[in-house]
Amino acid sequence: MSFMSPGQVVWFEIGTTDPRAVTDFYGSLLGWTFEADADSSIDGRTYTRILAPGAPWPMGAIQQGDTGDEAINLSLLSADVHADVDTLTGLGATTVVPATPVGDVTVFARLKDPRGNLFSLFSRTTSERFEERIAGTEEYMQQAAFTPKPGSMAGFEIGTTDVRATTDFYTRGFGWRFEQGDTIGDVPSLAVFGPGAEYPSGLLWDHSGENDSAADYAADYVMPTFLVADVAATAAAVREDGARVEQQPRSAPAGPARARIRDPRGNRFGLLSQPTPPATR
Repeated sequence: MSFMSPGQVVWFEIGTTDPRAVTDFYGSLLGWTFEADADSSIDGRTYTRILAPGAPWPMGAIQQGDTGDEAINLSLLSADVHADVDTLTGLGATTVVPATPVGDVTVFARLKDPRGNLFSLFSRTTSERFEERIAGTEEYMQQAAFTPKPGSMAGFEIGTTDVRATTDFYTRGFGWRFEQGDTIGDVPSLAVFGPGAEYPSGLLWDHSGENDSAADYAADYVMPTFLVADVAATAAAVREDGARVEQQPRSAPAGPARARIRDPRGNRFGLLSQPTPPATR
């Protein structure tokens, strides 16, 4: 199953009225670099690609808006954006931006799932000028599979207070499957597998047993997770930059450390660091 297959999470977007503030925060924290996307920068608004350290192709973008809304959303590849919008709205999703062509590059749409979380769809480009870069990206992803570099997108997390409703929507809408995962701090999880995938690409946290007074409680959310060398150190650093640690660093036995952050614009994202392997003699 290719990374660039329909139903897979392959991109993320940060919507903001202040792209400079976003690039300053994430560039300093995660080592990202940025490049303007002339094809998608329209009506006086910039669309800025995000590159992880050492990556040959962007993993996401910053979209400048003028509505005052700040948001991070995942983007999924679609074989037919128009048809998928019809299917997903039939499953309870809400259309925010209808299926819209972007020149000869792609067709995209933005929706909210039944729990109110933003996500996007986009079609794979058929433009010849992008074929070489796409091929290079797929080769890079295969070589870097499961060992991304710090600053890279390392997957995604879903938090929900209604596991059945959430899993039903994404299973019926995208062909995802869910398997029992670890429990951390009394919060159970499910591993999320894209359609036909052998390995999980995300994690769903079951917050149904928490309440508003719980320290790590959060409403329903969907967010990207980024790899860092040290979750605790990075979580401490974000406070100095005006962000808030919503979920303190924690880990399952022998598992990766994780934390949930609210950036200075109020958007959630995750941090993840792999456990250090034991020293060998």
